[in-house]
Amino acid sequence: MQTPQLFVKLMEHASLAVELGRLPVAQLCFERHLNPPAILAAWANFTRPHPRYKVFRNKAMGIALVDIAGFGNAASYLDTVRQRGHAGPQSRKALARGYALRRIDRNDHLDEIHAIHTSCAERQGRPMDSAYLSKHSYPEQPHCACHGVFDAGGRLAAYCNVARFGNFAATDQLMGYKNGDGAMYLLLSHIICELIEAREVAWFMYDSYLGAGPGLRDFKRRLGFHPYRARYALV
Repeated sequence: MQTPQLFVKLMEHASLAVELGRLPVAQLCFERHLNPPAILAAWANFTRPHPRYKVFRNKAMGIALVDIAGFGNAASYLDTVRQRGHAGPQSRKALARGYALRRIDRNDHLDEIHAIHTSCAERQGRPMDSAYLSKHSYPEQPHCACHGVFDAGGRLAAYCNVARFGNFAATDQLMGYKNGDGAMYLLLSHIICELIEAREVAWFMYDSYLGAGPGLRDFKRRLGFHPYRARYALV
C-alpha cells in the first residue's frame, strides 16, 4: 500500500476510534430461561470477535438501539418522531393508504414472505442472501413474536420477527417491499410503541448503526435509533 493511502487508512481508523469512544454505553443482559438453546446461540454470536475488528465483540460497537425504558409511554415516543424528516409522517402516509398491522405466524404466510424475499435482487447494495431465496417453514420460537403490515388489498407488505433476549429485544428478521409507501416506518414504530407499553425490555436493537449504509442509517435515525457501545451479560 502506498504511503498516502496508508495515511488515509490510519486517519480513518483513528477517527472511528474517537467516534466509538464517545458513544454512550448500554448494559444488555441475555436471560437464558426465555429459550435456552436460542439465547445461548445468540449470546455466542453477539459476543464472538468482530469479523473485521478482532479486538471488539461482534455486536458491541455502534449498535443501533432505542432506549425503551427512557419513554414514559408510547405517546412520548411518537412525539419524538412526529416532525418532518422522521418516522411519523411516513407512518401516517402508510395508514392513509390503508395499511394495517397485526401479529402473524410466519408459517401461515410462507408464499407472501417468499414473494417479499424475491421481490428485489439486492438489498442495501448487496445481493440477497441465498438463505432468503428458498421457501421454507419456520421453527417455533417461544422468545419471538412476528409482526406483519398488510396493504389495503390484504397482502402482506412487510414483516418483522422480534426476538426478546433478556432486558432487550432485537429485530431477528425484517423485510418488506421497496415501494416508498411508508409501511416499514409504520411497522417499526408500532413495534417500538408495543415494547414501551409492555414494559418487558429496556432496549430495542436493530443491528449496527455506524456500520450501516447512508440510506439504512437515515432510516434508523428517523425511527429514533441511536448508536451505543453494548456491554453484555448472561444470566
